[in-house]
Amino acid sequence: MPNKILLAITGASGALYAKLLLDKLTTLQHQWQELSIVMSNNAKEIWKTELGNESYNSYPARYFDKYDFNAPFASGSAKYNIMVVAPCSMGTLGRIAAGVSDDLITRAADVILKERRKLILMLRDTPYNLIHIQNMEKVTLAGGIICPATPSFYSKPATIEAVAVTVVDRILDLAGLDISSFRWGIEGK
Repeated sequence: MPNKILLAITGASGALYAKLLLDKLTTLQHQWQELSIVMSNNAKEIWKTELGNESYNSYPARYFDKYDFNAPFASGSAKYNIMVVAPCSMGTLGRIAAGVSDDLITRAADVILKERRKLILMLRDTPYNLIHIQNMEKVTLAGGIICPATPSFYSKPATIEAVAVTVVDRILDLAGLDISSFRWGIEGK
């Protein structure tokens, strides 16, 4: 069954991660049946501030308002099997960890967890306080995957985009998508 993917973008700094993730997902269209996007209002402002444009609305995806509880992925019956929150603010993490479904992002995360599907939270904030760590533990125990925006440097990235792609590729790997990426210890990287 082809993947049904939801990308939620919150107001944490790191719009570049979301953009690069959407760029890569666009090249992987053969691996998904549906791609949906939900953005917080702050996410749109951060995108404009950090990237200098509004290209977030130009991808081959279905777009949903953050309060549209009629979106298909607000119900487990829609069978969305992958949800990525990138970047994920600590406020969003806290609401997901507490089971507070006050908008479409947190409702969708609750559905993904209850249906035992793949939820990946790309945390961007640093440092962590004890509340953040406890919230990460709660989400992990509920079946979610915490993937901080911590780049790797094995591939010797030469640009900021190449550094960010190391995190994006890790997210796509965790999502179970087949991607071409740097692999440690493999010849012809």
